[in-house]
Parts: sequence; structure tokens; C-alpha cells
Amino acid sequence: MTLQFIHDNRGNTTGVFIPIEEWQDLKGKYTDLQKEESQNATELASWQKDILDERLDDYYKNPNDVVDFDTTIANIRKRI
Repeated sequence: MTLQFIHDNRGNTTGVFIPIEEWQDLKGKYTDLQKEESQNATELASWQKDILDERLDDYYKNPNDVVDFDTTIANIRKRI
């Protein structure tokens, strides 16, 4: 199994990433995982969907009016 451990800035393990193919295999072997996943699946609230729709609309209207993640982080670091 190819697991990736997620660590915080202090080196503490905070999570585990499991590739989706391996997750699907695990759910096939352990049916309780499938039940747990379906019970914990949550829908976005309508206000959250509305915000996402507004942001997507804005992006589609102005696709060149965006800045990539690395540039955004660099700009933030310049200000602190």
C-alpha cells in the first residue's frame, strides 16, 4: 500500500493520504468502510453552493483576471 503521511509544521503526523484506487480496494474488502463513508458524506449548504457558483461565473466571465497560487503566496509574503 502506498500511503503518504501528512505532517504539520512541527513534524507531527496529522493525516494520511491513500490513493483512490487503494481506497476503493479497501472499501471492497471492508464493507464497514463503505457504510462509514456514505454516512459521513455531507452535502454543501445551499449558501456554499451559491458562493461557488458566483466565483465560477466570475471566473468564466474574466478568465484572465486570476493569479496562480505561487504568485499569490509570494505577494502575501512580500507584505509581511
